[in-house]
Amino acid sequence: MARQPRLDLPGIPQHIVQRGNNRLPCFLDDSDRYRYLHLLRDALLATDCQLHAYVLMDNHVHLLATPTTKGAVGALVQKLGRQYVGQFNARHRRTGTLWEGRYKACLVDGDAYLLRCVRYIDLNPVRARMTADPTTYPWSSCAALCGRRDDLLLTLHAAQLALGATAGDRAAAYHALLAEVLDDEDLAAIRIHLQQQRAYGRDAFQAIVEAKTRRFAGVRPAHRPGRDSHSVEK
Repeated sequence: MARQPRLDLPGIPQHIVQRGNNRLPCFLDDSDRYRYLHLLRDALLATDCQLHAYVLMDNHVHLLATPTTKGAVGALVQKLGRQYVGQFNARHRRTGTLWEGRYKACLVDGDAYLLRCVRYIDLNPVRARMTADPTTYPWSSCAALCGRRDDLLLTLHAAQLALGATAGDRAAAYHALLAEVLDDEDLAAIRIHLQQQRAYGRDAFQAIVEAKTRRFAGVRPAHRPGRDSHSVEK
């Protein structure tokens, strides 16, 4: 059976995850990570997507980006993935695929739901027990969003801008949000919407998505663990 296209609407943020094939590392050292971020900036400019948050883990990547046109996120991931794999393979003298199948992406409501996704992304290293302080992890948007450094990759979404009137106010407000632990219900909701590639947000948001795409936008109940149930994102 042919796969249905992902839900995709211009101007609506998407939470994107791409992981290494067979859960193997997609970054072997910091040079790989610098290369990926450099290529990410080029891909954002080429596809006119705006990036609101990101994290590079050892074997997967999370991005939160808003496309200006339909198909732009797909073009972003394809351009970035292909260029990075070519450079990664050449540098490490390997061949073959690096990524595990198709990337996953879900639409995100642009209010509190978006801020939960930003926190979910930036707190990945904490959940993976790589650090106790997410602002010290160098390969995410966290330090920049907390005012600790500049990051030219990032463009603030309206929900992020609404955190404060000044950059300092926004940084302080976001830092305070990070201290509010995402509860199990929020974590589960983010993960299942991403896994099923649905629309994460209010009922009204899902209704708008369904009206515009003529596709079901809510999650379906899981009657039994899927074969990928062990590989849910951190």
